[in-house]
Amino acid sequence: MRAVVLEEFGQRPEVREVPDPVTASDGVVVRVEATGLCRSDWHGWTGHDADITLPHVPGHELAGVIESVGGDVTAWRAGDRVTVPFICACGRCAACARGSQQVCERQEQPGFTHWGSFAEYVAVRHADTNLVALPGTMAFDTAASLGCRFATAFRAVVGQGRVRPGEWVAVHGCGGVGLSAVMIAAACGARVIAVDVAPASLELAKSFGATVCLDASSVPDGGVADAVRDATGGGAHLSLDALGAPVTCVNSVQSLRRQGRHVQVGLLPAGVHLPMDRVVPLELEILGSHGMAAHDYPQMMAMVSSGALRPDLLVTSRIALDAVPDALMALGTASGAGVTVITPHASAPPAG
Repeated sequence: MRAVVLEEFGQRPEVREVPDPVTASDGVVVRVEATGLCRSDWHGWTGHDADITLPHVPGHELAGVIESVGGDVTAWRAGDRVTVPFICACGRCAACARGSQQVCERQEQPGFTHWGSFAEYVAVRHADTNLVALPGTMAFDTAASLGCRFATAFRAVVGQGRVRPGEWVAVHGCGGVGLSAVMIAAACGARVIAVDVAPASLELAKSFGATVCLDASSVPDGGVADAVRDATGGGAHLSLDALGAPVTCVNSVQSLRRQGRHVQVGLLPAGVHLPMDRVVPLELEILGSHGMAAHDYPQMMAMVSSGALRPDLLVTSRIALDAVPDALMALGTASGAGVTVITPHASAPPAG
């Protein structure tokens, strides 16, 4: 099969022929029809993730059709249309027994712990635990974002964030995760203030339901939190750092009103110093959010099927496999507005 192969961290990957994946007894091989290009892939390319062994094939947001099925798999057949959470759980550890597969003690992640979906085919283990069926009406490029950015945002807003109608929700960073969070919070009846430095991203946030859009580059240094508190009449009830940078994390915490909830979604490989002088007296909650288990998908999928959520609107660019190396490297300086989807079996980007 053809795949994007990383031989050295931080160096340009190449597209070349590699061996087809092997079907595990408890797993499947999926023909990848669409896979998202995510900032987490960029973190892996730079060497921020210790799980990656070179040479490596990135890619963790995927949707496609099951090509082959292992002998121990009971719930799936070749030809089934599927997606998969980017956290693939073992289904047997204590965390999985609690229903918390997103923090599985023996988790695997396509594109990190093993070769991923920037390829024509990808192997997924523990299929009965991790696969999610796709409605026949859902396009593959729409479904590709569900396994990471959209599902991650859904759990961050609805599960960890416990959003309520009428609350103010601040979203710091309007890339794929952030725009998903804007759409989800608005669909849940919240008032959303979207914060970014890119006008195109803020325009998308407005179209997805943001009540207020704040250009962080237009306020003085250190003034983002003040601007959010002013716009929301005292601060957000719930605030998310959807980018993963020290400045956006601190701004998110400082944007909160008393007893507000901060959810950290973006990765922070080097950590951050939090303003604990504000956390303690205001009784702020600091929460992490790491993907979403396959068994938690039904609520999200129901909202997508009803039209209350439109993840298809997040897809703003489609590229073929040969365009991935340059697009992956560019994520470090310009993530672009919306979600870029890769179509591994296309020789050229489809129209639209």
